[in-house]
Amino acid sequence: QVQLVESGGGLVQAGGSLRLSCAASGRTFSGNTMGWFRQAVEKEREFVAGISWSDITRYADSMKGRFTISRDNAKNTVYLQMNSLKPEDTAVYYCACRLGATIPTGGGLYNYWGQGTQVTVSS
Repeated sequence: QVQLVESGGGLVQAGGSLRLSCAASGRTFSGNTMGWFRQAVEKEREFVAGISWSDITRYADSMKGRFTISRDNAKNTVYLQMNSLKPEDTAVYYCACRLGATIPTGGGLYNYWGQGTQVTVSS
């Protein structure tokens, strides 16, 4: 089992920044891919970014250049730095863990999920 706890969400004005954190515990963090997803009200969950154990990253097209995913394996923590935030970035952001080396965009391929953290961007 892997337990994931997100933090760092909140209310920010458009153009602002937030950094989300996801702390993992339980089964080893080693060798696993971590991902961030988000779900806005009345919308489907969507892939935001992912990072492999070897620091290979993958982003959804709409997040490229604005969001940066990183991980600190010594701290079992993955981060999502979000800059130039827009009102359409408002959503609950979820951290996910995949027991594997690839970075799929489908949420069904991730094994563990956090409870989410709310990000609200005001215009």
